[in-house]
Amino acid sequence: MHSTPRFLQGVYNVEGKGLDRPVLIDPALTYTVPGGVVTQPVYFRGGNAGAELICVFLMRDGQPMRYFPIGARNHTHVALRVVEDLEPGTGIELHAAAPAGLAVTVIIDLGLVEVA
Repeated sequence: MHSTPRFLQGVYNVEGKGLDRPVLIDPALTYTVPGGVVTQPVYFRGGNAGAELICVFLMRDGQPMRYFPIGARNHTHVALRVVEDLEPGTGIELHAAAPAGLAVTVIIDLGLVEVA
């Protein structure tokens, strides 16, 4: 069995449309499971430099898979290991929701492992 780590990470600016209206943070925070492997999310770390609560959504094939609320000027670390496998062709994206009009900087680090 061979495994390869993958990471979706960086610092991004987000403008809120409302806590009920998540938006794609950045196209760099998308991933599609390649053929011939199964991918497992291992952890999520996120930081919020803003003065209000935000929520990061891990979307799977366009539907919310996990929610990560991050308090004002706070951070979160969630272990995801052995939660579930993502099959070949599955697409994931990281979206964020913030109060309407709020401009905020988020720090994102999603760790994945591909298993062949």
